[in-house]
Amino acid sequence: MTMCLLLGRRMESVVLPLELIQLFRSSDFPSQQEYEAWLRRNLKVLEAGLLLHPHLPLDKSDPSAQSLRHIIRGAFEKPMDIGKNGESMQTFRTVVMSLSCRSSDGSISETCHWADGFPLNLWIYQTLLEACFDLHAESSVIEEVDEVLELIKKTWVMLGINEMLHNICFSWVLFHQYLVTGQVENDLLFASSNLLAEVGKDTGGSKDPIYTKILRNTLSLILSWAEKRLLAYHHTFHNGNIESMESVISLAVLSAKILEDISHDYNRKKKDDVDYTRVGNYIRSSLRTVFIKKLEKLDLCKHPSRKQNKAFPILSVLARDIIELAINEKAIFSPKLKRWHPLATGVAVATLHVCYGNELKKYVKGINELTPDAIEVLIAADKLEKDLVQIAVEDSVDSEDGGKSIIREMQPYEAEAVIATLVKSWINIRVDRLGEWVDRNLRQEVWNPGANKEGFASSAVEVLRMIDDTLEAFFLLPIPMHADLLPGLMSGLDKSLQQYILKAKSGCGSHSSFIPTLPALTRCSTRSKNGVFRKNEKSQVTQRRKAHVGTTNGDNSVDKTQMCVCINTMQRIRMELGVLEKRIVANLSSSISTNEDIANGVSLKFKLSTSAAVEGIHQLCKCVAYKIVFHDLWHVLWDGLYVGEVASARIEPFLQELEQYLEIASSTVHDKVRTRVIIEVMQASFDGFLLVLLAGGPSRAFSLQDSVIIEEDFKFLTGLFWSNGDGLPAELIEKHSTTVKGVLPLFHADTEHIIQQFSQLTMEMYGSTAKSRLPLPPTADQWSPTEPNTLLRVLCNRNDEAAAKFLKKNYNLPKKF
Repeated sequence: MTMCLLLGRRMESVVLPLELIQLFRSSDFPSQQEYEAWLRRNLKVLEAGLLLHPHLPLDKSDPSAQSLRHIIRGAFEKPMDIGKNGESMQTFRTVVMSLSCRSSDGSISETCHWADGFPLNLWIYQTLLEACFDLHAESSVIEEVDEVLELIKKTWVMLGINEMLHNICFSWVLFHQYLVTGQVENDLLFASSNLLAEVGKDTGGSKDPIYTKILRNTLSLILSWAEKRLLAYHHTFHNGNIESMESVISLAVLSAKILEDISHDYNRKKKDDVDYTRVGNYIRSSLRTVFIKKLEKLDLCKHPSRKQNKAFPILSVLARDIIELAINEKAIFSPKLKRWHPLATGVAVATLHVCYGNELKKYVKGINELTPDAIEVLIAADKLEKDLVQIAVEDSVDSEDGGKSIIREMQPYEAEAVIATLVKSWINIRVDRLGEWVDRNLRQEVWNPGANKEGFASSAVEVLRMIDDTLEAFFLLPIPMHADLLPGLMSGLDKSLQQYILKAKSGCGSHSSFIPTLPALTRCSTRSKNGVFRKNEKSQVTQRRKAHVGTTNGDNSVDKTQMCVCINTMQRIRMELGVLEKRIVANLSSSISTNEDIANGVSLKFKLSTSAAVEGIHQLCKCVAYKIVFHDLWHVLWDGLYVGEVASARIEPFLQELEQYLEIASSTVHDKVRTRVIIEVMQASFDGFLLVLLAGGPSRAFSLQDSVIIEEDFKFLTGLFWSNGDGLPAELIEKHSTTVKGVLPLFHADTEHIIQQFSQLTMEMYGSTAKSRLPLPPTADQWSPTEPNTLLRVLCNRNDEAAAKFLKKNYNLPKKF
């Protein structure tokens, strides 16, 4: 500018290197060498501006260009002082001015173009802009920066610079200065970013290919540098330099937007999508990178082989590392990234969720059984997932979709489902083992009453211990869903124990197997029974009873004491199940999770086995009672009671032996079921008594006078169980005596009355078909004074001519022996 003032000419009409060469001589320099070096520098500037990078394209055959090349080549080969030779100087000036004043239309321009050719003008302008920095603190601009920039802008005409070129050049200079000074002064990046924003505003208005080329080259360099750092920003940024992150992101996004703007693909994307998409990619890329590094670090430090059985500490520790990483991401990086991506935190946690999920899938595929390691990994994964989802939801609460798009990216781990599947498999294995054990050990059980003090089966002790151990092991599993899986476990154990009970009681048979087959109906003989005949009758009947009376079907292989052990076993199971159920409630209340229904006790019962035990006790008590009465006391009941002469075959022998059996049974069975056994023995005795009276076969016959003895004997029978108030309650005995007491009056009822009542009831039963001939009524399920078969059997055993004739006439029944 000073030179222009000295020459009195405008800046754009001056070729500055030419004027300097013409103005200064070698004598103006300390030495010839310094002058020659200075001269060469100015010649290089002219060569660059007029020959190498001219403002307008230059034909290589142009005479002025050839002449200038010759002069410059000569000056480099033989140093000279152009100023000494006026003719040479004039030739030099003519050539330079001829080249600098060219115009596109061939006319001579008043403006000299010696420094505005691309890229020389930018190199020069960049050099000028570098003057804005302090020589002693290169990362800082000088205080007079505004004044210097105003002076530099005056060179725009000479250098062919405009506002757009200035912005991109100065942005690059600031960016480059940030790099070469150690990347410590964030203000340089911030200023560069602001200038780049201005460049972005003007991009659409320029179609200059040179400017476009400058933009593409410059911004590609900036974008490459920025993305290298942003694609792994966890490695690049930390609390100490986090403030520079926004400027780096801004540079990357602005560069990408401008490059999209000048590309052919610009119309394919919205401008707003560029920054959103790019920042999303940075987040995903950087977090994938840091995830892999953390995984590799754990792998190398602890388990180089990465075998399946050694993956537990990696995935467990990794889950904790990931949640810590997510929290740091939300606190440190997301606030910076949200300017360009509102769901920055959500994208981050979704990325971490996917990365961890991929590793978890590999691990789950290799799990074959429930192990502490597997549970630990799956619980850690479940907790991680819930924490990540919570962070994503909290971050997305103000977004348009409430974070649904982010949550959709996070495919559930279903860790709890995997745990549940493994636990169910664990349950099935143990339930199957218990079932196998039940089958094997029940076949070996001897039901020995002396096996232990309580008199129950040793197999029951073992099966209850196995159930208790299984439940204890279940509650020790470190899982969060005991309440949900407990019903399945209890159902399996319940069914196994039910099978034990059912198989145990099935080995003892049924009470009905001890009830004898009823003998055929007969009628009494009308001939009198006196003296000799009655005396011989009993012995004759006794000798022939096996061929002519009913027989029992009872299973003699199981002793009554063994049945009592089985009863005790059922009772023991009932009691232990109550204890187990209380323990389960206590364990469940201290568990992590609770289900309302289960907490209320709805699913905390061994329903099947408890019901089977109660039913088993009832059936076995009945079985013991019927075995005693109809098998063990068969000889005094069926073979003795009322056989022949009623008065001489009364109930005392039966009562004496029955009392002994009652004492044995009472001393063998558990206290809590003793009364039940005695009640069943009483009921069996009553049934046996009625069986003798109504189905005693041809060896028995009763007259009206015998009814007194029969009723007295029944009182003796009930008295045995009342035992002067020390036995069963009177009201209980009365309840069970109802059927017997309903039938006994028939034995002192008039024969004609019974015949009339029988005929009436039979006709009511069969209707018109009974008018011509009375049908033979079937045997009823229960004896009753209003039941035809009961009345018929009273008549069959009635030692009475009227009864005999009625039976002969209507049914032609055979006579008794």
